[in-house]
Amino acid sequence: MTPDANHQLLELELAADDPWRLDGGLFEQERYAQMLRMSCGSGVTASALEVGCAAGAFTELLAPLCERLTVVDVMPQAIERARLRTSKWSHITWVTCDIQRFSTTEQFDLIVVAEVLYYLKDVGEMHAAIRNLVSMLAPSGTLIFGSARDELCRLWGHAAGAETAIALFNESLSEVERRHCCTGGANEDCLIVQFRRPGASSEQSNVGH
Repeated sequence: MTPDANHQLLELELAADDPWRLDGGLFEQERYAQMLRMSCGSGVTASALEVGCAAGAFTELLAPLCERLTVVDVMPQAIERARLRTSKWSHITWVTCDIQRFSTTEQFDLIVVAEVLYYLKDVGEMHAAIRNLVSMLAPSGTLIFGSARDELCRLWGHAAGAETAIALFNESLSEVERRHCCTGGANEDCLIVQFRRPGASSEQSNVGH
């Protein structure tokens, strides 16, 4: 799928009342519960980055658990919907930008990137985005990655999905925990992984399937 086609697809999906059934779907609720547990299991996070906010469903859950939250999305429509949904919080910074080009001197204690990287043109762009994300992770920080699996993403016309991205993250980070979310629905099969820098975590690895 070309970048232009991906952009048009996102525009179409964001026009719906509940894009991707993020509010009403049981699969998405389970996915969010696992992501939130991995993200904030130890309490409030000082500085967090969410990459790809869709319509703000997860942003709304994450915001009260962060002292500062930066949200980056390539789609202005997504930023606007998420901003309206979370307007009661004043500690959120909104950035409309491609994650490959997003740059900041801030080091984040938490980075969450879910259902985003497969929209990139190819594995090379995915690798570049992952290197950029890793460069912004604080030395003792946590990165949460979630994605539909490779086979499913390729059926959708994308270059790669979860397994490919996880292998790329593992080049510079250590996998701490993995969860497989699957309801049996045709498009409901994803992996969620918690990463830390090598040697930064005192937690025992807990890789589940």
